[in-house]
Amino acid sequence: MNINAAEFKAKCLKLIDEVATTHQPLVITKRGKPVAQVVPANAETPPPALFGYMQGTGQIVGDLIDMPKDNWSAEAGDEDDLYAPAPERVDAP
Repeated sequence: MNINAAEFKAKCLKLIDEVATTHQPLVITKRGKPVAQVVPANAETPPPALFGYMQGTGQIVGDLIDMPKDNWSAEAGDEDDLYAPAPERVDAP
């Protein structure tokens, strides 16, 4: 269906309701040339639920209960020199 822009302006709410019920697009023209088209909105599918949407995508590799004991550098003191205070800077004259 084609309609002039001035007529669309006067009857826009009624025409939008008509497009929604008939599901037929409406072409708006100016001086006989199409400038816009009103189309019915597609029914959107609801987004997936946030809880459990990743169910079944993970995989357990190895033993979660009996983890090997690795000494971390923070526990063993291997990197203590990295955290030592910096020496004072002496500017040359």
